[in-house]
Amino acid sequence: MTLPVPAFTPHVPDQASGIWVVGHDTAAGLEAWLTGLGLRDAVQLASHEGGCRVTLQPERHAEWMAGHDTTGLAGHLGAGQDSRTTGSDALLREITVALAGGPLLYRFDSLSELQASTRIRRNIALAARKTALSFDTEALARPEEDWRYEEGRGFILLPGRELVPALRRVTQPRTSGTLYAFSCYRATEYVILLGMAQELATTNPLLLERLTAQWRRKAIQSAAFHDSFLQEVGSIDEPLPKHYYVPGDRVWFRNPDEASADAAGYEGSWVIYLGGGEFGDFWREGRAYTLRGKCIELYHWRHAVYQDAQGEWRMDEAKVEALVAQTLADPPRAAVIVEQMMNYRAPRGVWNQGGCIDASREFPLPVCPGTERVRLP
Repeated sequence: MTLPVPAFTPHVPDQASGIWVVGHDTAAGLEAWLTGLGLRDAVQLASHEGGCRVTLQPERHAEWMAGHDTTGLAGHLGAGQDSRTTGSDALLREITVALAGGPLLYRFDSLSELQASTRIRRNIALAARKTALSFDTEALARPEEDWRYEEGRGFILLPGRELVPALRRVTQPRTSGTLYAFSCYRATEYVILLGMAQELATTNPLLLERLTAQWRRKAIQSAAFHDSFLQEVGSIDEPLPKHYYVPGDRVWFRNPDEASADAAGYEGSWVIYLGGGEFGDFWREGRAYTLRGKCIELYHWRHAVYQDAQGEWRMDEAKVEALVAQTLADPPRAAVIVEQMMNYRAPRGVWNQGGCIDASREFPLPVCPGTERVRLP
């Protein structure tokens, strides 16, 4: 369910795209921030009553993200990078350009909120790249020094344990030395929460305290997590462009095949967009999906589903990987499959129609003091 907060209501008549920062005195600070990122010459700034709007220069838009395709954006930005914009700053540049050149208006209630939002997106993308887990929709295991499972409360944070290091240990095996079991949906929740908590440590420590206290009482998950922490843009009626992704987005790829969707956890795939044309692969450490590769993988789920001795539908992952490799080695066949799967998904409850591409994207709500919209139960 989408939150009722009108997070993207255009404040500039007839100009419903780009970045809109509320405030009468935002232009100078916004210009300084963009200059620091090395982006001032790539964007247009326009002050309006009540705020300032940032859009990508038309020639840059045509060159870097024609048709709102952001999957090659990092390559274009990398060609012009200097020592000021390497590493995580390069990801901030990609995020900012994707927002400024986007097909809708991203509204921020202050410059601080825009800056915090881009940093949270960066944190989420970086955390997703380090995340490696064991796929299991039923197993219940977390680091015992940090977490305890309680029926009706989920995995709660133990007294004296801090949220950020506990989230790192459970999602990043280079920290813990162990692969813990997750579903893809739950995995995205932990990664998003980690990205938010890292930013809150400096931007809004009081909210971080509230989050920590909440997880010591009861975990927020599933629909409640979405309603508490995320906003959603795009819809079946007004879908986002098929190749438009901003680093830090949570993205749903739907399995359009009814039979294989009966296997637990294979109704679709929830992932994080990492930037650079890649999506997080939580199940194979050090690897990532391209949009093309993700389409081919979901297509072959229909060919690798089977029933076990108890009659439960399961997925033969080794067979999926082998079929994907065969398809990638046959470019004409791969092109046909990708074209089919790159269609927008059918509405929920409708099967064997459409492709795997969702119409919407999800990302965190504002978090700065005075303008935060996080809603804890």
